[in-house]
Amino acid sequence: MSAPTVVVGASLAGLRAVEALRLDGDDTEIVVVGAEAHMPYDRPPLSKKVLTDGDRDPAELTRLEVAADLGVEWRLATAATGLDLDGHRVTLAGGEQLEWGRLVIATGAHARRLPALGDLSRVHVVRTLDDAVALRADLRAGPTSVAIIGAGFIGLEVASSCRDLGVDVTVIEALPVPLERAVGAAMGARIAARHRQCGIKVETGIGVDSLEGVDGVEAVRLADGRLVAADVVVVGVGVSPNVGWLEGSGVDLANGVRCDSRLRVLAGGRPLPDVVAAGDVACWDQPGQLLPVRVEHWTNAVEQGDAAAKTLLRGDEAAPFAPVPYFWSDQLGVKLQMVGRAAPGDDVAMLDDDGTGTKWLVAFGRDGRVVAALGAGRPAKVMKLRRAIDAGDPFPPEV
Repeated sequence: MSAPTVVVGASLAGLRAVEALRLDGDDTEIVVVGAEAHMPYDRPPLSKKVLTDGDRDPAELTRLEVAADLGVEWRLATAATGLDLDGHRVTLAGGEQLEWGRLVIATGAHARRLPALGDLSRVHVVRTLDDAVALRADLRAGPTSVAIIGAGFIGLEVASSCRDLGVDVTVIEALPVPLERAVGAAMGARIAARHRQCGIKVETGIGVDSLEGVDGVEAVRLADGRLVAADVVVVGVGVSPNVGWLEGSGVDLANGVRCDSRLRVLAGGRPLPDVVAAGDVACWDQPGQLLPVRVEHWTNAVEQGDAAAKTLLRGDEAAPFAPVPYFWSDQLGVKLQMVGRAAPGDDVAMLDDDGTGTKWLVAFGRDGRVVAALGAGRPAKVMKLRRAIDAGDPFPPEV
């Protein structure tokens, strides 16, 4: 009897890989190992509906119905602690050795924390379902003020949710402009202006020195000495790939698990035919990109899990993974959507703006071609531009 396919990571990417294998007719034994106690679930609601809908059962996020039909053995609340490539074994917490014939690495990422801030209560990150439930409990207790450290997409979404709950919110960002690396300085400033218009305080260009309080947090001390009152603090300063369990295994690690263009994991620079990676942990050689790419968005996890499964089934006949990235963010009643990759120095063209701050569309160009687009309240046009980017249409594009 052949060894099972083992998926390390009960994540969306891991689930999608399993679904793709089954849809392709693969009926071999599959074992999914997950460090969390929960079945796979969607993360986007964690910073939004889970916080604002007091009656919502967080278990609704898990994909129980889908998972039940896959004929998979689920090993939840069980972390992987090591990998033996030569012996085809994964070591689990507690020392158990799990043999594999094919391996999918989909361990995702974890929220970065700031140890220098201490360990006061009512200080949160938002990455897992348990994180969101814990933050919701503190928000239900009726805080008068919340401070968000980090004005990335998660930080701004949490700020929006807190504002919906009627809580006074301050966002603190060390960079001069929120989201500058993702959407450029002009668009980052536009998004920050929208938050300020809705009553959220946005402090930029300033770091955090410490958190103040006796038992629980009471204030954030900024680098310039000012105090920002806060009954609850949320730290949103990015994530790091979950690769600690792979150290010393021979797998190439650099900004995640290094993969070739078909998502085959590299060891000593050479692709392994029976090991793939997908989701937030995968850093792959995307055709057309000068540097390896790692993407942390929902759509990428879905598409990459599917592509990784096809590579296991078809090898060199599988297509290289080269999507046009897409993500969205719901903030203050507006859906922001971005496609492609913007970079400093790109040309920028405003294609549509109704003047309200809630409906607009901008395109980014490089070397005469459209390479990215960002829109608020313009879903159809954004998706049209995703196709234009894929086709290499000239800049500025027509919409």
